[in-house]
Amino acid sequence: MATRNDIPNNSVIGENSVFEGRFYVSGSILIEGKFDGEIKTEDHLTVGPTGKVKTDIYARKVTVGGTLIGNITATEEVDLLANGKVLGNISTPKLNVENGVLIQGMVTITGGQTDNVAQVIRQSFGEEAESLISASERAAKKEKPKEPKPEQ
Repeated sequence: MATRNDIPNNSVIGENSVFEGRFYVSGSILIEGKFDGEIKTEDHLTVGPTGKVKTDIYARKVTVGGTLIGNITATEEVDLLANGKVLGNISTPKLNVENGVLIQGMVTITGGQTDNVAQVIRQSFGEEAESLISASERAAKKEKPKEPKPEQ
């Protein structure tokens, strides 16, 4: 798995820097500072260890070693490094996860399929798929049970 220092970056938002707004990058980008807005690149986006990013990411390849609040859509691969933290959904053909990663969200690994994953599974599984998928979706939407209040 490539580390952030192995990848040449066309653009860098450095540590202690703050960027808010839209950022469309031709080439790769490394974010070591704070970013809040919209970002898109057809290349590699890296959230470095000191990066704090709040956005949905659309890129060919994404590496997260810092903190991301938002969804990731990668056309090739996502790498989650040991100190990476993600609050959001991930959709990618390939996902690499190191020990120590924190993530909360739905992960869809497409395996390079261009068809809807649920539809491919329905076709593969057969008639029972509808009821099983519906039950799974209902369970995923349920809220966490509330912790009981301590008695006084």
